[in-house]
Amino acid sequence: MPENRKTPPGVPDVEMEIEDLVTEYTNNGIHRVKLAITDMDGVMRGKYLSLDKFRSLADSMGCFCDCVLGWDVDDKLYDNAKFTGWHTAYPDALFRIDRASERRIPDENNLPLFLADFKTADGSSHPLCPRSLYQRLLKRAQDMGFFVRMGFEYEFFVFNETPESVRAKHYQDLRPFTPGNFGYSIIRNSVNSDLFNAFMDYCLAMDCPLEGLHCETGPGVWEGALGSDLGVKAPDKAAVFKTFTKTFFQKRGLMATFMAKWSMDYPGLGGHVHQSLVEAKTGRSVFYDKAGRFGMSKSMEHYLAGLRQYLRPFLAMSAPTVNSYTRLVKGAWAPTSLTWGVENRTTALRVIPGSEKSQRLEYRLPGADANPYLVASACLAAGLLGIERKLDPGDPVTGCAYDDSGSEAHRLPSNLRQAIAPFRESAEAVEMFGGEFVEHFAGTREWEVREYERSINDWQLKRYFEII
Repeated sequence: MPENRKTPPGVPDVEMEIEDLVTEYTNNGIHRVKLAITDMDGVMRGKYLSLDKFRSLADSMGCFCDCVLGWDVDDKLYDNAKFTGWHTAYPDALFRIDRASERRIPDENNLPLFLADFKTADGSSHPLCPRSLYQRLLKRAQDMGFFVRMGFEYEFFVFNETPESVRAKHYQDLRPFTPGNFGYSIIRNSVNSDLFNAFMDYCLAMDCPLEGLHCETGPGVWEGALGSDLGVKAPDKAAVFKTFTKTFFQKRGLMATFMAKWSMDYPGLGGHVHQSLVEAKTGRSVFYDKAGRFGMSKSMEHYLAGLRQYLRPFLAMSAPTVNSYTRLVKGAWAPTSLTWGVENRTTALRVIPGSEKSQRLEYRLPGADANPYLVASACLAAGLLGIERKLDPGDPVTGCAYDDSGSEAHRLPSNLRQAIAPFRESAEAVEMFGGEFVEHFAGTREWEVREYERSINDWQLKRYFEII
């Protein structure tokens, strides 16, 4: 190990000279690194880089075709994007590797994985990069005197299927990993203890440690709660977790999906976000006040009110797919309006009273399908606006929130098309995310709707094929 190495191997040391880092890799039998960058849908795109190429990029910028910002999850190019498209001839977009994002992939000989951000020519933040967007908002929070702490938890289905078998079956009659509804089952996780433990070890090695892992209600449903973290590390962990959960199970002849709802017969999949603010100077909780209502400080009440006020126009960032809205229905453990309550799992915003260390909010609206960087951005932008404008959240819902959907202003759109216009027309969205991002993201969601509307689905065939 080089003498100036300040941290153990596998732990990022951004002060380490790049030559020493490459030497350490070589001495440990590592001859390449993996680069990942997250697109608008939260899908990680990337490549392997030789150590020579990594050395040349480590302290400068590289190039990546900007089609990554101009296509959908099926690699189909948008026909309505102004920022990039055939009219721009898809030039290279610049990116910069984040040395502090290094983690090791345990089943690739501890291969280093680095995350990257798209950049502009002068090295500033790229207007369409989801990870950069969140970092801009973190800077705004820091200028207000706050650090941001978030923690994501995800539900996902595991299937006894492969990428080949699901296509051969046309995604019908899929076999869940375990049968029946059996939430929090000790039987299931004990019978499959080798897999549960191996998965938790894998997440720990990937710097995505799980605070808890259990069976959820539904056949083959698991839920993992990621440890909370400050700044961009929280959505980084969420993005890595989603991608490498899929690789973990596919390497074992299984498949995991984070689709919001894969079957109307089974529960939907949530991607909830716990969040709080801490004082940058002291590290003390901004949200906690022992004398406040439910232990909430005035800043927490304002932040909560901001979420309630602005997450409706920002909804497409938390529910970004056509499928997202099949989950947002009454009685399905998902909210239908921007209500809030105290320890109430029927509301969109759940206040969790606690101590100086544990007082927080849970945002229960996002599905597991959402891009974690955009969910985090939507939350933080709305919360900061609430603090800046000293908004009042009103009274909490007690009992079942499905019986109290709130005012019309807080009811959620019922489909993706309805969610697009409020986002595009929101002055607050332009203020917090930038006009170029708002226009581009709204266009990508319109594309998503049009792709759906020009398809023939099973419901249409079953309903009309013979009878009409």
